Amino acid sequence: MKKTLCGILSFTLFLLGCSSAGAESLPSRHKLLYQGHGSLRIVTAEGKVIYIDPYAGEGYDLPADLILVSHGHQDHNAVGLIKNRNEGCRVIYNTDALVNGEYKTFDLGFARVEAVQAGNNKNHDIRVCVGWLITLSGGVSVYATGDTSTTDQMADLGGRDIHYAFIVCDGRYNMGMEEAIACAKLINARHSVPYHMAPGALFDRSRAELFDAPNRMIIPAGEEIILE
Repeated sequence: MKKTLCGILSFTLFLLGCSSAGAESLPSRHKLLYQGHGSLRIVTAEGKVIYIDPYAGEGYDLPADLILVSHGHQDHNAVGLIKNRNEGCRVIYNTDALVNGEYKTFDLGFARVEAVQAGNNKNHDIRVCVGWLITLSGGVSVYATGDTSTTDQMADLGGRDIHYAFIVCDGRYNMGMEEAIACAKLINARHSVPYHMAPGALFDRSRAELFDAPNRMIIPAGEEIILE
């Protein structure tokens, strides 16, 4: 009888240990890697992997569950970098997200993805470009403006209590620093992050420092942060 009880207890402890080990193998919180230029990678608390505008930097090894492409320019559309994709992986292009002038929303279970306005008079037709507002479990939200200048929608986004807003500021293909700072004030995110800040560069510290916006957060290329 004692041997039987000991055996049951040992087996129970083994199962508990396996359960704990399995839980520890998954990320406990959402993580975001700024890969550089306009490229981002999110690993959700559930272990789902989202790539946004793949092109720059490293970190494309994790199998993808979702790939988002804001427009067709080659520096936002290098989906071929992502060789590993989980079964059911979705690639959502701007052409899927903006149809006949209607901005689409995609509920994927692990994330809610809203296409939002993006574009400018320089190089990016607002009729074919989008930005992304991604809401993860727990309500954590990430806004990637994509290539853009000020849009009519940004004032409305200011009432959404966005957690992280990644705002372009290269001043050549998109809005310059002064306008980007004004947009950050409109969007009013908890964290305003400059990105896509210099053509041909993963990251430009000197330009990032010029982004004198409320709640500024500077994330160097290659750095991963906890989203909270």
